[in-house]
Amino acid sequence: MIVFDLEDGVAPDRKQQARETVADVLETVDTASEVCVRVNPVGAGAATDFAFLAEAARPDSLMLPKVSSPVDMKTAGQLCVEYGFDCPIVAIVETAAGVLSAGDIAAVDITDGLIFGAEDLAADLGATRTPDGSEVAYARQQVVLAARASAVDAIDTHHPAIEDETGLRAETERARRLGYDGKMAMHPRQVEIINEAFRPDSEELAWAKRILDTVDTRGQGVTSIDGEMIDAPQIAQAKRIVDLADE
Repeated sequence: MIVFDLEDGVAPDRKQQARETVADVLETVDTASEVCVRVNPVGAGAATDFAFLAEAARPDSLMLPKVSSPVDMKTAGQLCVEYGFDCPIVAIVETAAGVLSAGDIAAVDITDGLIFGAEDLAADLGATRTPDGSEVAYARQQVVLAARASAVDAIDTHHPAIEDETGLRAETERARRLGYDGKMAMHPRQVEIINEAFRPDSEELAWAKRILDTVDTRGQGVTSIDGEMIDAPQIAQAKRIVDLADE
C-alpha cells in the first residue's frame, strides 16, 4: 500500500496545497500497489479532505488518524455516504482514549483495519520512547486484540529510524509474534525488510506443512508430531504460516 498524506506530514499552512497535489497524483499514478490517502482527523479537516477528494480520482482506501472513539469512525462513514466514497477505511489508534476504545472502534462496520500509532500515543501519554517499546507494550497488544476480536487487519506502528535496519527487523519480528498482519513503513527502503520479517523461514514452513500433512492423513483430532501434542490451535497456526508464505 502506498499512502499519500494530508495529515501530520503536511504543515498546517500548506494543507490546501497538499490536497491539490494529492488530487493531481491520484489522476495520474500508475502502480500495482493499493493507493491510500491519510486524511486529517474528524473535526480537524477530515470533512474538507473528503469534499476535495470527491472531485478527484478515488483512492483504493482511506486512513483516518487520531481515532479516539467509535463516533469518529461513524462520522467518517457518514462522510463516505455524503461524498460517494465506497472503499475500506483503516483507523489509526494513537491516543490513550483510542487504545481504551479500540474494541469498539474495530467493531464499527466501516472499519477495515486498525493501525497502532506508537509515536503519537507516547506524546499523548507523556511517555518516553525506548528501543524495547515497553512504554507502549500494553497498548500494542490491546490494538491487535481488538482487531482480532472483530476480524479486521492489525497493522503495527512505523519504525522512525530509517537507517536502523537491525532495529526495524527486530521490531517487525516482534509485531509478527504478537499477531500483527503488517507494519507501516516510513521509507521505501524499509519495505523489503518488513516483508522479509513477515515471511516464514524454511524451518517454520517445514513445521507447518508437516502438521497439515499429518492432519490430512490422521484427521482433525489430537495427535503427536515429534513429541509435540498437536490440536486445533497448532493447526490454525500452521495454516496461517502457510498462508503467509504464499502471499
